[in-house]
Amino acid sequence: MAVAMASANLATTLSGLSKAFETARSSVAPVAGFSSSGLRAARSCPLHGQRLSSSRTVIRQASAATTLEDGSQSETDIVPTPKVIIDQDSDPDATVLEITFGDRLGALLDTMNALKNLGLNVVKANVYLDSSGKHNKFAITKADTGRKVEEPELLEAIRLTVINNLIEYHPESSTQLAMGVAFGAVPPTQQVDVDIATHINVVDDGPDRSLLLVETADRPGLLVDLVKIITEINIAVESGEFDTEGLLAKAKFHVSYKGKAIIKPLQQVLANSLRYFLRRPTTEESSF
Repeated sequence: MAVAMASANLATTLSGLSKAFETARSSVAPVAGFSSSGLRAARSCPLHGQRLSSSRTVIRQASAATTLEDGSQSETDIVPTPKVIIDQDSDPDATVLEITFGDRLGALLDTMNALKNLGLNVVKANVYLDSSGKHNKFAITKADTGRKVEEPELLEAIRLTVINNLIEYHPESSTQLAMGVAFGAVPPTQQVDVDIATHINVVDDGPDRSLLLVETADRPGLLVDLVKIITEINIAVESGEFDTEGLLAKAKFHVSYKGKAIIKPLQQVLANSLRYFLRRPTTEESSF
């Protein structure tokens, strides 16, 4: 029931978000000279067993007070890159959610309550610090079954819920998030060029599965759409990781075809299908 309700709510939300996102995005200037060299280098390197590569881009803006979820204030003129990671690989019994926004995050009690409203339980939470900031990690299961989340619609609902709370309690984060174009207090001043940013690679990951790597511009509903395209050509998605990193989305999926690794011709079909869907059309509909 919780999944059905979440799916219905997500479909309605995505429809509105996508329209607002596309309308607002047209007024945002693209990044001049957005470099593809670093992305191309990352694409050529298999990422099996590793965290997806991190972007360390920051945008400077006027100093402003920041309201944290715990009610404290922080002032800084550098907005860190927000990151939301949904990890299906590291824990066999739970979906691992990791949220990072420099050192600005509080206890995230409102975020945990929002996840409970999706029919989820936070069975474990911990925090660790490193050079990139404070990392809040949650192990999440479905309240009705006690198992990890498998449905892409519910995983996307988790992602959008976290991003929505991040923008609500940290309005300055909207300058670094694609969702900030649609409903952020301050939309991004830069826009990722989809044609340049989209990179797809399929590599062998043993005899029984392959590893699909996707990097592209983020937008509402992306996780659901990726899984739909993959499964429509009869390729199974076994597990993976989906990272929202600022304006970019980075996915790592373990995939197979009839229980075996994907052969080269089918790898090309998969890559072409995803590339066709993700890259924006060269001719706008309004030109017809």
